[in-house]
Amino acid sequence: MPARAFLVRLAVSLLLPAALAVPERPAMAQQPDTPLPVVIGHRGACGYRPEHTLASYELAIDMGADFIEPDLVPTRDGALIARHENEISGTTDVAEAFPDRRTTKTIDGAPVTGFFTEDFTLAEIRTLRARERLPFRDHGFDGRFPVPTFEEIVALARRKEKETGRVIGLYPETKHPTYFRSIGLPLEPRLVEILRRNGYDTPDATVYVQSFEPGSLEALRELTPVPLVLLLGAPEKRPYDLAASGDPRTYGDLTTPAGLASVARFATGIGPDKRLVVPQNPDGSLCSPTSLVADAHAAGLFVHAYTFRNEPRFLAPAYDGDPFKEYLSFYVLGVDGVFSDFPDTALAARTAFAKGR
Repeated sequence: MPARAFLVRLAVSLLLPAALAVPERPAMAQQPDTPLPVVIGHRGACGYRPEHTLASYELAIDMGADFIEPDLVPTRDGALIARHENEISGTTDVAEAFPDRRTTKTIDGAPVTGFFTEDFTLAEIRTLRARERLPFRDHGFDGRFPVPTFEEIVALARRKEKETGRVIGLYPETKHPTYFRSIGLPLEPRLVEILRRNGYDTPDATVYVQSFEPGSLEALRELTPVPLVLLLGAPEKRPYDLAASGDPRTYGDLTTPAGLASVARFATGIGPDKRLVVPQNPDGSLCSPTSLVADAHAAGLFVHAYTFRNEPRFLAPAYDGDPFKEYLSFYVLGVDGVFSDFPDTALAARTAFAKGR
């Protein structure tokens, strides 16, 4: 084993408990001829700028992220905009700008009170300004950036491709697709139209479309040949579209070999919560890795795990507050990509991993 490879493996073995021993060569990991894991700028570089703003996406690109990830929700007049949720009181100044629009709705079977994108026209959304969602992150940029449309994000990626000479991938997510379909604002046709208009309409297009709902991806598979990714939440939870139709399957069921084989009929990859790869005990200690990465690869699916963040509050105690160690451990375990709020850290860890292969 080369000295650098030994050092990377030693670092991983020291930072993790004995129960989390890494196999010598997990599927598709560490092979010198396999691609390095891709780094996805989660909501841009939202550890540094308010999420889902052009400033956040551009910073992620400038840091070297391979993909930028916009979550998509519609306005009343059908425009697709980038927000993590359709309830936007936590990420914009909407409560101050439109106080009379506050209401309560049932979203994915649960009551939600706030301000919803589908109650506003795009012109009204354009008057809002974004703000940092998390209280412990920098709020110095609050009020400085508008809410972008998906078309504006595509235009940014294309412009940065010309400036940098490298490909900038897009990784949009359909948010609450069953809900939006129920109110006459289906996401899939609008998304596909924008992708097609901008040249993202081939199987090798530099775009992945993701969703937590299998039905949204199955609908997309009928409309577009681009790669699709099923996001996987907590194992005991059910995708909302399955729950709404009476299908008893949970995300846990979809991570079994049989479940993954069914996913592979319409998707090319999975995006699991990182705790589906390395579970965590209630006391914060880490369990042994699951077989999910190997099982997904056996089904022909790549694995892009989420969400990686630098703050100690998001790190298991085994990492000693060092996000670099967490990235290394997942790279060694064979994930094909990571969603990161801090793509610069993810990329630095990838460089170290590459040197140690």
